[in-house]
Amino acid sequence: MSDVGFIGVGKIGNPMCANVIKGGHRVVVHDLVEEHAANLIELGAIWAETPAQVASQSEVVLTSLPGPPEVTAVLRGADGILDGAEPGLVCFDLSTNLPSTVKMLAERAAERGVVFHDSPVSNGVQGAIDATLAVMVGGEQASFEKYKPVLECIGNNVFHMGELGMGALTKIINNMVSISSIQLLVEATVIAEAAGLEAERAYEVMSVASAQSYVGNMPTLLERDFDDPSFFLKWAAKDVSLAVQVAREQGIPSPMASAASDMLNRAKNRGHDLKSPMATLLSTEEDAGVSN
Repeated sequence: MSDVGFIGVGKIGNPMCANVIKGGHRVVVHDLVEEHAANLIELGAIWAETPAQVASQSEVVLTSLPGPPEVTAVLRGADGILDGAEPGLVCFDLSTNLPSTVKMLAERAAERGVVFHDSPVSNGVQGAIDATLAVMVGGEQASFEKYKPVLECIGNNVFHMGELGMGALTKIINNMVSISSIQLLVEATVIAEAAGLEAERAYEVMSVASAQSYVGNMPTLLERDFDDPSFFLKWAAKDVSLAVQVAREQGIPSPMASAASDMLNRAKNRGHDLKSPMATLLSTEEDAGVSN
């Protein structure tokens, strides 16, 4: 059993933390909204008022946060993890982050004797509930091996991807492919509609033809079931923008990811940010003058 800290228990962090508790570990928890942790406290978690208090009571800390700014603030900000950490503390950041940010944070953490890992997850809220997440870890091998049993509480596929930043990079390119594929499907649907082809009939063909690997999302697209998703459009927009930023940092063109990023940001700016990433269909139809 390990003394585990968990910071960020929102939509995906909450079930991950619950599974760590169910795995038999002692867990100290913190979130900006204390009510988010109510069910976890019932399961036996200990509440902490600040990230620093979490760190001071833990040997390993897991963070599940919206993105790079929040991770940076929780680690380095006032009453952050580094303010409460003792040398030897190990951190696994489960958030989607930039490799360059990961390396900067790891350097700052190392100055305080803290070992930092990028450890993003994939497979969504249901995967978090079922403990079937894929976990992609970058960083020191020894501490990864030591705390792999903790990570196995949240995911059944835990990978060590190599040096710092490689976990983050793996998550970014994974999301680039999956989210960009959805945007390509959206675009194809609107083209079909605009040209007079019933999208339902197109789906019948694509589901058994060469496009079938991408069209599993088509029924949801056709039903326009975009509300109350497990993964918000604004998160997809952020994730694809990270892929575009990595490409820019490497001097590599990214026309497909850039186009997907533009589609997502247009939809986000029109008020669809809390809908499914497939809600780009709505803004794309608006731009095309297609009504449905």
